[in-house]
Amino acid sequence: MKVINLKFLLWIFFVSVLTAEATNKVSFSNISELESGNLKIVFNLDKIALINSYALDDPSRIVIDLKEASLKEPIKSEPLSPIKLIRASEVGNTVRIVIDLKGSVYWKKPWQVKRKDRVDLILEIKRDQKVSKNLRDIIVAIDAGHGGRDPGAVGKNILEKDVTLLIARELERTLKNTYGYRPVMIRPDDRYVDLDDRYQNARKLGADLFVSVHADGFRLSSVKGASVYVWSEEASSITADTLSKNKLTSSPEVKSKIGMLDVRDFDEDAARTLYQIAYEAKIDNSVILAKKILEQLKRDPYTKMHKPNVEFADFRVLKSIDIPSVLVESGFISNPDDAKRLEGKAGRRMIARSIFLGIHNYFKEKPKPNTFMSSLPEYVEYEIQKGDVISEIAIRFGVTIDEIIDWNNLRNKSIYPGQIIQIFI
Repeated sequence: MKVINLKFLLWIFFVSVLTAEATNKVSFSNISELESGNLKIVFNLDKIALINSYALDDPSRIVIDLKEASLKEPIKSEPLSPIKLIRASEVGNTVRIVIDLKGSVYWKKPWQVKRKDRVDLILEIKRDQKVSKNLRDIIVAIDAGHGGRDPGAVGKNILEKDVTLLIARELERTLKNTYGYRPVMIRPDDRYVDLDDRYQNARKLGADLFVSVHADGFRLSSVKGASVYVWSEEASSITADTLSKNKLTSSPEVKSKIGMLDVRDFDEDAARTLYQIAYEAKIDNSVILAKKILEQLKRDPYTKMHKPNVEFADFRVLKSIDIPSVLVESGFISNPDDAKRLEGKAGRRMIARSIFLGIHNYFKEKPKPNTFMSSLPEYVEYEIQKGDVISEIAIRFGVTIDEIIDWNNLRNKSIYPGQIIQIFI
């Protein structure tokens, strides 16, 4: 006689009910043409979804997979060039949307916007004669730690929230003007951003990776140096453990337990169990990213390392299940040397440079399909901005002035805004 495990049956029932309640209904909303010439395609969801999007060629199409979702109704749309057809189907608990195209397009990775009564899933595309394959930018979410009413660590003449924002802006500037990258700022100014909103916004914005920038403080002024962290339930060192425990009152970035989420938000903790393989891949990729940034920090002659290897700690802001995420401690503003370095533009620029080069080297090892890095280019293209000088550009990219001049045949020539130069990194 077969014995039925009552607890197992109850667990199956509970999961089934939970899944049924959690089903995310998907419907088509509209297509509109923007002043930029882009076509904007909008779908409606009940809540923020776990999304995988990619483009295929020959025939040209864009595919969006929405996990734990179902179709509210059949999708019907009129063709509007370069869109031939929008179709959708259900594959298990996944809704697959396919946008059939007449040719190659530049497309923006889908992002999600919470409304009062729904979530809008938005995709923009533009026919571009310059591209022979469907192409999109790499999206980097930059999280400047603390802000607004949360100052973070407090130094003699410096606040952590100010240092992190200045480093984040420097990193944003480099990424923004480098072809193929698109930075998104989690905190664009001195405002308070709830911790849950930081990683939730990275998902809504469709980030390919997430970098949180910090500058720590410690009771001993002798403690100094930079370090890079990846999420783990167990701390990798006494320092990491101390950060995870002592900063709970002053730094919500360290509190791991997710608070009360809006019913339309995405529950990262629940998804970690449901998508364990994706989560393990994310941790592995986060370690690779952290190592790449560490390699660059070690080359910076002005930045000393607090920890020479990747550190692990229970930093809640890093808990996305599928977005590679790292936290960079740029130094200790409680240390006079670190504080002086981070008060100056040169010191902050070197931290931003290390993060940028680490990100770029990460995508050399883990190239994203449908982006400029998928072909492993030997150089990046940088667009000259008003006020740029070659010496500062060289510092930001970790190359020499002579190299930039030789690569771009600039002997006895001036640079000008809008000019595209090549930088081999």
